[in-house]
Amino acid sequence: MLIRRFEERAGEMYAKAKVGGFLHLAIGEEATIVGACRAMRDADYLISTYRSHGHALARGADRNRVMAELFGREEGVSHGRGGSMHMFDLENRFMGGYGIVGGNLPLAAGMALASDYQGLDEVTVCVFGDGAANQGTFGETLNLAALWKLPVVFMVTNNQFGMGTAIERHSAVTDLHRRGDGFGVPGLRCDGMDVVETHEVMREAIRRAREERRPHLVEAVTYRFRGHSMADPEEYRTKEQVAEWRKRDPIPNFAERIGLDDDETKQLDDAAIKRVDEAVQFADNAKFPPPESLYDHIYVFGDQVKGWYSVDERSAGVHKGEDERTIAEAERGPEAAYHQAVEAAGKEDVKPADEAQGEDDDAEQAEDA
Repeated sequence: MLIRRFEERAGEMYAKAKVGGFLHLAIGEEATIVGACRAMRDADYLISTYRSHGHALARGADRNRVMAELFGREEGVSHGRGGSMHMFDLENRFMGGYGIVGGNLPLAAGMALASDYQGLDEVTVCVFGDGAANQGTFGETLNLAALWKLPVVFMVTNNQFGMGTAIERHSAVTDLHRRGDGFGVPGLRCDGMDVVETHEVMREAIRRAREERRPHLVEAVTYRFRGHSMADPEEYRTKEQVAEWRKRDPIPNFAERIGLDDDETKQLDDAAIKRVDEAVQFADNAKFPPPESLYDHIYVFGDQVKGWYSVDERSAGVHKGEDERTIAEAERGPEAAYHQAVEAAGKEDVKPADEAQGEDDDAEQAEDA
C-alpha cells in the first residue's frame, strides 16, 4: 500500500511541477517489487531501472528521503542529484535506478563478479523490463554470467509493453524466461500480480544462484496501470484492456487472501496515506542543493583533464566552475549572515497584480487630470 500511495502522490507532485525530469510510475507492479525484495537478504545487491521508487522503498530506504530525491532536494537519498530515475542508496545496497534500457545488466554482472571474487555469498538481483530483453547487453551479459558462474538473478518485469510497443510486436519469443536457454541460464516464470508466488519463485532463484553459483532468469508477468511515463498518452491500449488487468490488482487481492476485512484494509491504507503525506511535507520543506555544490563528486585521475570543467560567471570575473564555492563564500561573507539575507529577501512584500495595476491606473488618471 505504501508503494501505491507513494507513486500516486509522486504523480500528483509531478503535475504540480514539484518533480522535474521524467517520472515513471510502477502502479500495478507492486507485487513484483515486494515479492522480489522480500526474497533477498540485507547483504544482497539490487539494481533497477528508471521505474525504481518502489524498489528503493522495499529495500528499506527512508520514504521521506526518497520523496525528497524526487523533489531534487539536498536531503534526498542521492542529495538531489539522482532524481526519479537515478536514485541510489548504498546503505540498503540499492545500487540505483538506471536510465539506459538494458544498461544495468552488465553492471549487475560486475557486482556479482565482485562478490564471487571475494568469496562472499551475496547475490545480485537485476531488474529490467521486457523491452530490455531485446538489447545487445542482455545476451552478452547472460553469456558472461553463465560462463563465469556468477551469483546473479536477472528479473525481467514483463508488463506487456516496451514503452508503447506490445510484446508480440517487439519480441519473436514472448516467453521471456526461455530467452536464457541458449546462454546456459535457466529460466523461471511467476505471476507478477501475485506477491506470494513472486516471492516463492524469486526465493528459489536466489537460493540456486547463491548455493550453486549459477545465474538464473526470472520472468514476472505483470501490468502497469499507468502509462510508460507521465508524458505517455497511452494510445496503444484501450481503457477496457486496463480495466481487465485491474481486476487482478495485487493489493486488494492480497488483502482478501490474508483475510483482511474492509475496516482493517482501510486502517492500513489510511496509515500509508499519512506516511506519504509526511514524506511530501518533508520534501517540500527540504533545501535545494546550493548552486556552488554543482561540481561536488566530479573527479578525474591525475592530469587527464588539462582544462576546466566549465567557466562560471556567477561571481565577478571569469574563473573555473569548480572554484565557485570558494569564491562565493568569500564574497558573501559569514554563512549565517548570508542565509539571513536570503530569508529576508524571500519575505519581501510583493504586491498582487491587481493591486499594482490599480495603482498604475490611479497614477495615469492623476496625470490626465
